[in-house]
Amino acid sequence: MIGLLQRVSHASVRIDDSTIAEINKGLLVLIGMQQEDDQESANRLFQKIISYRVFPDDNDKMNHSLKDINGGLLLVPQFTLAADTNKGLRPSFSNAAPPNKGKPLFDYLKEHAKSNYPDTSFGVFGADMQVSLVNDGPVTFWLEI
Repeated sequence: MIGLLQRVSHASVRIDDSTIAEINKGLLVLIGMQQEDDQESANRLFQKIISYRVFPDDNDKMNHSLKDINGGLLLVPQFTLAADTNKGLRPSFSNAAPPNKGKPLFDYLKEHAKSNYPDTSFGVFGADMQVSLVNDGPVTFWLEI
């Protein structure tokens, strides 16, 4: 499971000109699900996301996690993160979880996140979304479980 974590001062998701999710200071994480991923992968990635120290302390060092600052969390499914881009000029998605596996896995991640970190918002699996963000720093990390 892949999480492209971005520290943001604001982020939102729109579908059909309606804002469906929005956070202020916190993390926008694009989620890519791969063939071998399972619920345990989702649990481990979630724990890493909320515990990863990317927010500055009083000395401007990255020593605080999302939990420490009580920031917002926005999880957005993005199957293109699992693309193989090593050959040619067109990505291959053979490593990505197919929709019949990816959607239930993202749904599981949503429920797990809701019950363990209440300030969480979500994009919609399979939807045409417009994701906006103000990347704070910029700070972006690739997490892979």
